[in-house]
Amino acid sequence: MNKLKLNILYAFLLLVNINLTASDNDSLYFQFDPDSVNLEIGDSIKVKVSLLKKDGSLSKNQFLLTGEWRSVEVKPWISNSDGIANVQLKVFKPGSFNLNASSITDDRFKRVRGNLSIFVPAPPIEKVGFIDPPSTAYEKTRIKFLAKVLDKAGVSRNDIKPTFESSNNSIASFDDFGNLSIKQRGRVQLSVSISNQRNKVIFSEINLRILRNPVRKIELSMNEGSYRTGDVITFNALAKTASGKEITDVPIEFSFTGEANYGIGLPASGVVTPNGKFVAENPGEYTIYATSSGYTSSLTVKIKPRNIQKRAELIGHGLITDVFTSDLWVWQGVDEFSDRDFAVTGTWEANGEAYFWEVTDPSNLVIIDTVTVDARTVNDVKVSADGRIGVITREGASSRKNGVVILDVSDPYNVKILSEFNDGLTGGVHNAFIYENHVFAVNNGRKYDIINISDPTKPWRVNSYELNTPGHSIHDVWIENGIAYSSNWSDGVHVVDIGGLQFSEENRYTIMNNPILQSAGKGSVRSPVLMTSKHDTTGRNHAAFPFLSESTGSFYVIAGDEHFPFGLGEIQNKEPANPRGGYHFLNMNDYKNPVEEAIYQVPEAGSHNLWVQGDTLYTAFYQGGLRVVDISGELLGDLYKQGREIAFYLSNHPEGRIPNATMVWGPQPYKNHIFFADMNSGLYAVKLVNFEDNED
Repeated sequence: MNKLKLNILYAFLLLVNINLTASDNDSLYFQFDPDSVNLEIGDSIKVKVSLLKKDGSLSKNQFLLTGEWRSVEVKPWISNSDGIANVQLKVFKPGSFNLNASSITDDRFKRVRGNLSIFVPAPPIEKVGFIDPPSTAYEKTRIKFLAKVLDKAGVSRNDIKPTFESSNNSIASFDDFGNLSIKQRGRVQLSVSISNQRNKVIFSEINLRILRNPVRKIELSMNEGSYRTGDVITFNALAKTASGKEITDVPIEFSFTGEANYGIGLPASGVVTPNGKFVAENPGEYTIYATSSGYTSSLTVKIKPRNIQKRAELIGHGLITDVFTSDLWVWQGVDEFSDRDFAVTGTWEANGEAYFWEVTDPSNLVIIDTVTVDARTVNDVKVSADGRIGVITREGASSRKNGVVILDVSDPYNVKILSEFNDGLTGGVHNAFIYENHVFAVNNGRKYDIINISDPTKPWRVNSYELNTPGHSIHDVWIENGIAYSSNWSDGVHVVDIGGLQFSEENRYTIMNNPILQSAGKGSVRSPVLMTSKHDTTGRNHAAFPFLSESTGSFYVIAGDEHFPFGLGEIQNKEPANPRGGYHFLNMNDYKNPVEEAIYQVPEAGSHNLWVQGDTLYTAFYQGGLRVVDISGELLGDLYKQGREIAFYLSNHPEGRIPNATMVWGPQPYKNHIFFADMNSGLYAVKLVNFEDNED
């Protein structure tokens, strides 16, 4: 969910007793004291915000307040009942921001809104320096130099481009991107500099000794074999002297050219890394070059099509048109229902309903029970591993008693509410997860609370996990083998030990192949321990899913985006939305230093929830439908362009809440079928078949 969606969501997450009508709002306005704010990074200020009537008197109604993520912190987020809020603002980043205020009405799109302008100047630059520069280099080579710019607040300023210079360009010279071309032996002084706001030049210098280059040839090799698009090929390049001695500290640059098997004059596309890993996106012929010291070696490889495509065949559909459908969960029944399969779906912006389905026969999806709670949105639904306990989340309750509702789902035809837990969760729970008699509830978009449900009729809070970064927020959490993987927007993926899987012969393979589990064991639900994290520079980290590759043994976390750059048309005008986003594959083999190695992104579509089974990714891409992706083998580059997509299904039902508008929320593979929920048209079951099956 992006910033726009979150701000809209908070308007009903924090919903109080509504006593304003649309006509009332016509005469209301916000007053801010002071009416503009200038602050330095780290400063705070008190601002009085009042919701006034046309005659200047207080409206006597509560309203909502929001800042901007990781930039402006706002406390409190809601006014008092008199229509006044004494707000504490604190700023963390330079730029122009707003304090946003919004009245509360039943019709959110007729609310009165106001904002206070906040300006935070950038601190002056204080330091610039090289990052890990060498002291020696070889003639006839090229080296990439990097620099770090720090401002007075200690923040790394990636928005500022430093200037690199050489004391003698006839020996070595820089281009505009920090690449140093070394022409001959000698000594040079290298500098990196920046001018701050006062036109003061800040710089750093190093000395570089340039040595005679002994390299006389480059040897390039690869493993022979048959390769498809998406297959990663490792090229090994060795720099050697005339006598055949290997020189290991000479930089070698890789490049490629290619010719595609299709089109006229179209080049083949792909990726080659600085360490010689190559992957092709199109079938064709590619030539890979390794160059150093004026010497080049090359190899040519033929790339075949991946040819893994199948057809997603519709097996069954449960049409829902009166409300938006949210998340789903599919499970096998217990006791007298152990030979049957069931599903639960939530509802969004509706009447607090969760629908229970029998899906034993995927061609006949039937609603068998409905649970209704005081809520506007039941966003998330989960069922315990033993199939007996369910949990649904609540947002927008009229009583402000949001939180989670614990269910007995052992008889899916007669689901019973066992208890509610809303202590400290009044702002709403957007997502939740059940793991070993605990519910992990994402509380008010700020943290996740850990709730013990050993006795599901008497839930109690064990602890919570919250980041300590400024303006932090969280969207979701997924638990596997005692490790919690949370998605935290700008703060990215956080991996937390909440009772990592203990070693036994039964789980030996899992632990041996998961570097995180090998180091886990210090945390528990009572004392969660952060193991690693990966910052998200875009601020769009919406989902996190762990994935142990069966084919390579590599361990990944798949980090999903969510972004609504064009707004939420389906809410406002019953028009199709147009989100964006994709998935980032974070290699966790060295879990303390996660590395993004691949992406999967459907053009002009937005990613949402996902599931991995084996080496296959099942994902909801909103208007791009259900997508099934081959993630076997080593992963590198753009998986979509490599032809790794196995199948897709567009659920554009003509009788949908928004007709003919696909909007897939989330998938779950289950017993050779794929179940998924579409916001506009309900629950689906599809099956992958070969294209030649059932065709004339």
